[in-house]
Amino acid sequence: MRLDKYLSQATGLSRKDVKRLLHAGEVRVNQQPERNAARQVTENDLIELDEQEIEAPGPIYLMLNKPLGYVCATDDPTHPTVLTLIDLPRAEQLHIAGRLDIDTTGLVLLTDDGKWSHRVTSPRHKTGKVYRVETADPIPASAIEQFQRGIRLESEPFPTKPAELQLLGEREALVVLHEGRYHQVKRMFAALGNRVTALHRERVGSILLDAELEPGEYRELTQQEIDSI
Repeated sequence: MRLDKYLSQATGLSRKDVKRLLHAGEVRVNQQPERNAARQVTENDLIELDEQEIEAPGPIYLMLNKPLGYVCATDDPTHPTVLTLIDLPRAEQLHIAGRLDIDTTGLVLLTDDGKWSHRVTSPRHKTGKVYRVETADPIPASAIEQFQRGIRLESEPFPTKPAELQLLGEREALVVLHEGRYHQVKRMFAALGNRVTALHRERVGSILLDAELEPGEYRELTQQEIDSI
């Protein structure tokens, strides 16, 4: 990796700021001053900035408890995005692995590892997503079989893949999906003549939303959580 890119990713500084520091003689590679921004370096090189060792930039894996009112996008002219909640270098480079609507809360996974993100979102990998749902009207027991059989959504030619529905109360249920169509949970209930009033994602695969995370808070995934995808 180029030295300027390495430093930018490791520190969150812009390439322009990094080059300014290089020209000022603030960067050392393997204890020798280095001003060449294009020099190729690896994680085995000792990189120092202002006499402080810079750790190699590694992949980022986070879980976020998404609050209401935030959109899962890199930029939005009207609403705040979930990336504004992440106070880390390279936050703007993170992928949102499985988006939630502005009025949906709960578990959002973020990473800069494109292959890992694809495994989370691709239906081929069958990573189940668990949602807690509240509805305006009572949910009939017959909905369990309808979800399992697949539901034809408005304006779509093919029914949904089999989904699991577990009734928790008259108007509350858990839904397990293995695909991610646009507004899928809401549209499935709408196809049955019901309306979702609250939607919260609790789990992706075996990664469960940390109960200690308040809305808007995040933490790094454990290695076990990363490897589970």
